[in-house]
Amino acid sequence: MTLPPPGPRRPVTQEDIAREVGVSRTLVSFAFRGAPGVSSETRQAILEAARRLGYRQNAAAADLARKRPSAIGLYLLDLRNEVYADIFHGVREALGDAPNRLILSVSPTANSLGRRAIDSLIEARVGIVIAATLLDSDSEIRDLAQTVPVVNVARRVEGIDSVYSDDPAGADTAVRHLVELGHTRIAHLTGPPHEGHQGRRRAYERTMAAAGLPSRVVTADDYTQEAAEKAVRRLLSGSDRPTAVFAHNDELAVGAREAAYSLGLAVPDDLSLVGYDNSRIARLHGVDLTSIDLHALDLGRSAGRVALDRLADPLAHAVDLKSDPRLVVRSSSAPPPLPGGKHQEERP
Repeated sequence: MTLPPPGPRRPVTQEDIAREVGVSRTLVSFAFRGAPGVSSETRQAILEAARRLGYRQNAAAADLARKRPSAIGLYLLDLRNEVYADIFHGVREALGDAPNRLILSVSPTANSLGRRAIDSLIEARVGIVIAATLLDSDSEIRDLAQTVPVVNVARRVEGIDSVYSDDPAGADTAVRHLVELGHTRIAHLTGPPHEGHQGRRRAYERTMAAAGLPSRVVTADDYTQEAAEKAVRRLLSGSDRPTAVFAHNDELAVGAREAAYSLGLAVPDDLSLVGYDNSRIARLHGVDLTSIDLHALDLGRSAGRVALDRLADPLAHAVDLKSDPRLVVRSSSAPPPLPGGKHQEERP
C-alpha cells in the first residue's frame, strides 16, 4: 500500500465534531456560541470532542457569522513608558476568561497621532478600541467613534467612553508640594503640545499663578528620556536655573535627572524633581522619584470592563469614570538650597 506523502494536517472543522458526536453541524455551532437550544449534556459532549480532536475555533469567522465583531483592540501610545504596560496588564486582567480576542497595536513613536495603528485595528474588524492615549483632537476622536466604538484611557473626551485620572488635580498637587517645600523657581517639563496632553501644563500654570509665582514651561522635542535630557541641560545651564522641575511624566523626569547629573548637580540637593504616573522606574532604588500616581493598572481594569459592557449594550450612555491621583513622596524632592549651599531645613 502506498501512503500519501507527509504534509500539513487538515484543520479540524465543526463538521468533524458533528460526525464524532452524532449531531448536526448547526447544533455544534450553537454549542460554541452558547446559544439556547443545546442541552448541557450535549454541549459538554461537543466541547469534549473538540478538545479530543484538537479543534481551534476561528474567532474572526465566528464574528462574521454573528454579524457583530467581538474582538477588542487595544491601542498603546508608547511601550517605552511603563505606564502603558500597566494599562495593558489591567485590561487583560479585566477581560479574564471572556471569549473576546484582544488585538494590540502600538504607535510608532511617543509623539505620533497613531492613526495608522488605529487603522490596523479597524482593518482587523475589532468591535471596539481601547485607546491609551490618543493625541488627536477631541473632534477627531469623535469622528473615529463613528467608525468604531472607543474607550479613552487616561484622557477624557465628552460624549465618548472615558476612563481617566484627574490630571488637573494631580498637577496641582505636584506643584503645591514643591511650593510648600519653599521653591519659588519651579519649571514644568513637557513634550510637544497635543490636545490630549495639555491638562497637566494648564494646571501647573494656574497653580503657579495662584501662588504668585512666574511659570516657566520647557518643551522637549518628544516624550522620551533623551529629548528631556537635551531640553533640561539647556535649562540648567543658565544662571537663573530653577530649583525644581515638575515633569509631565516619569520618563521626562528621569531625563531631567540625567541632565542634572551631567552638569554636576545633585538631586535633590541642587534640583528637586517631581514626575507623573508613579511607574516602576520611579520606584527603582537610586531613582526614588517623587511622583503622582494615576493608578494605571486600575485604569486598565476599568477600561476593560467598560469595553465589555459597551459590546454588550452599544446604545448605553457614554461612561465618564474619573479617579483621584495620589502624591507619592520620595527622596527626589526637598527644600531648595540656600545661597550658602545649605537647605532651608538646615538653617540654624
